[in-house]
Amino acid sequence: MDDTPSVEPAAEPADAPGLPGFVPAPRAAATAPYRVLARKYRPRSFEDLIGQEAMVRTLSNAFDTGRIPQAWMLTGVRGVGKTTTARILARGLNYELPDGSGGPTIHMPVLGVHCEAIMESRHVDVLEMDAASHTGIDDVRQIIDGIRYAPTSARYKVYIIDEVHMLSEKAFNAFLKTLEEPPPHAKFVFATTEIRKVPVTILSRCQRFDLRRIDPGVLVAHLDRICAAEGVAVEDEALALIARAAEGSARDALSLLDQAIAHGAGHVGVEAVRAMLGLADRARIIDMFEAVMRGDLAGALAELKWQYDSGADPAVILTDLASFTHLVTRLKLVPEAGKDPALTDAERRRGGDFAGRLSIRALSRAWQILTKGLSEVQAAPRPIAAAEMLLVRLVYAAELPTPDEALRQLRDGGLGGGAGQGGASAASGPGPQALARPRPMLAISSGGGGAAAAPIAVRAEAGAQPQGQTAVRLARFEDVVALAGEKRDIGIKMALERDVRLVHFEEGQIEFALADGASKSLAGDLARRLQEWTGRRWVVAVSSQEGAPTLHEMAQVRAEERLSDAASHALVKAVLARFPGATIVDVRDVRQEEPPAEHAPPSGEPGELSDADLAAGAGSGYTDDDF
Repeated sequence: MDDTPSVEPAAEPADAPGLPGFVPAPRAAATAPYRVLARKYRPRSFEDLIGQEAMVRTLSNAFDTGRIPQAWMLTGVRGVGKTTTARILARGLNYELPDGSGGPTIHMPVLGVHCEAIMESRHVDVLEMDAASHTGIDDVRQIIDGIRYAPTSARYKVYIIDEVHMLSEKAFNAFLKTLEEPPPHAKFVFATTEIRKVPVTILSRCQRFDLRRIDPGVLVAHLDRICAAEGVAVEDEALALIARAAEGSARDALSLLDQAIAHGAGHVGVEAVRAMLGLADRARIIDMFEAVMRGDLAGALAELKWQYDSGADPAVILTDLASFTHLVTRLKLVPEAGKDPALTDAERRRGGDFAGRLSIRALSRAWQILTKGLSEVQAAPRPIAAAEMLLVRLVYAAELPTPDEALRQLRDGGLGGGAGQGGASAASGPGPQALARPRPMLAISSGGGGAAAAPIAVRAEAGAQPQGQTAVRLARFEDVVALAGEKRDIGIKMALERDVRLVHFEEGQIEFALADGASKSLAGDLARRLQEWTGRRWVVAVSSQEGAPTLHEMAQVRAEERLSDAASHALVKAVLARFPGATIVDVRDVRQEEPPAEHAPPSGEPGELSDADLAAGAGSGYTDDDF
C-alpha cells in the first residue's frame, strides 16, 4: 500500500453511507484534491483486511491470550497489505479510548485516542522508516539510541521498517541485540517482498506472517462493493479482467479500477478495460485454442492477426493462450475449478467441453511449448513473427512422438520382425491435434497377387499398430526377450537385444557371446530372472565362440533393406515425385491388415499412377490436403 503520509479531516461516523467496513474520510471542501481508491478504501482495522484470514486468526488469538511477541515479519507480494497490516498492528497495540480504558486488541469498533494519527503515519510514537532509502548503520543507530526512551503518549513505541531486506549487512548486525531483547515498551514490525534476502538471524527473532495473494473471486467481490459505494456502473466480466491483471494485489486492482473508471467516464465496461490493458479478447483466445488443437494453422494465424491488429500485444496473447491451456487442464483434473467466480461464462462452458475431449498429454505438451516459446517472443525483434512461428510449432507438434513413444519405437525397431514390431501405439493418447481426425496412411501394393506380393506402407507421420501378445512357451530366444518385456524388466530386455550374440538355444539352456561393453553379470542375472519367471532352473552360459549378430543389429539391417526396397519401388517413386519434400518414415508389412472399405485400393493389377490419379488421390481415398 502507499505509505505517503497524509493529513486528513476526522473520519465520518461509523454509520455513514458507503462501503460496509470502510470509513473513508470526507472531503473538507468541494475543492479538496481527489483521493485515489487505493488510499480512500485503505483498511483501517483487521475486519477490513481481505484474503488474510489465517493471519488475522493467529493475531486475534495472540492478543486475546496476551502472547504478543516483540517483533513481526510480514512478507508477501506488492499490494497485499503488509504496510497497512503494520499500521493496524500499531493501532491495536496502542488502542485506548478517551476515558482511558482499553488495551492491546485487534477489535477496535470505534476510533481511539491514537488511531487516526497512527493510520495517517503522523504519530510521534510510531516511527515508519523506508529501508530502501535508509540502508546504512547510521539510520539503525538512530533507532537504537531512541529506543531507550519511553513513549511520549502511547502505550508502545512501534517501529515499522518497510522493505527491510534493503538494509546493509552492518545495519542488520546492529539490530540483532536490540531485536532479541528490546525494552518492554518497544515493538518492531518489518515488511519485505524479498524474504530470502533477510538474514536468518533476524528471522529467528521475529514472528513471521506470509500474506497470501488475494483470491480473484474475493478481489472481484471487493471491487464490486467499492463500485457500488462509488456509484459506478460496472460489468462483471470487466471486474474479472481487472482482478486477473492485478495478480492477487489489492492495491494494483484498485489502481486499475481507478484508471478504468476514468477511461470509461464513470462506466467500467469489458471492451474499455480490454483496450486499456491491451488484453486479448478472451472469446477469441478460446477460438484460437480450438483452432490450434484442431490442427487448423490458418485459423490460428488468422485469430492471432485479428488480435494483433486490434492492439493486443503478442506476448499477452500467448500468455492468455497458456492461461486457458492451464484452465482446461485444471478443469479436467479438478472439475470444481469451474465454480471460480473470476471465470467468464465462455471460459467455464467451453473450457469444460475441451477438458472432456482433450487428453492430459495433449494439454501438457501445449503448455510446455507455450511457456518455453513465450520468452522467445518477448525477446524477439519482431514479436508478432515469433508468435506466428510459435503457433506453427504448436500446431505441428502432433507430428512428433512423445519421449515414451520414441523409446517404444526404438525398442520395437531393435526387436526386428515379429510381434511388437512397429512404431509407438497411437492408442497412447492424442497429440495437440486431438480435435482433428487422424492423418491417413497411404497404402500402395508392391506387386502381383499371391504370397509374393508384399505391400508397402508410406506413413505421413509417426504412428503404430498395437503390439502383439507375448508367447508363453519359450521355444525361441525371441520368446525370452518378449517375456522380459512382459515382466517389465527393461534392463534385461535391452541387454538381450543389444548385448547378446546367440550361439545355442533350447528350452532350459542358453549359450551366447557378449558384445563389446556388455555387463559381465548378464548370464547370472538372466538365469535368476528366468527361474523367477518360469519356475524352473535354466542353464545360462557365456561362450567363447563368436555367435550370431545381436537382435538389434539384425533389425537395423532389415530396416535398411526395407527402406532401400521401398525407395526403389516405382509407385513409391511416383508418390515422392508428386509430393516434393516427402520422405519415407516407416515401411511396414501390411499383408495381414485389411484396409478400411472406404480407403480400399482399387481392384486390379497395380501399376504406375498417372498425374491425374495422384492429384485425385487414387488408390488412397484422400486428397492433397490430407498430406
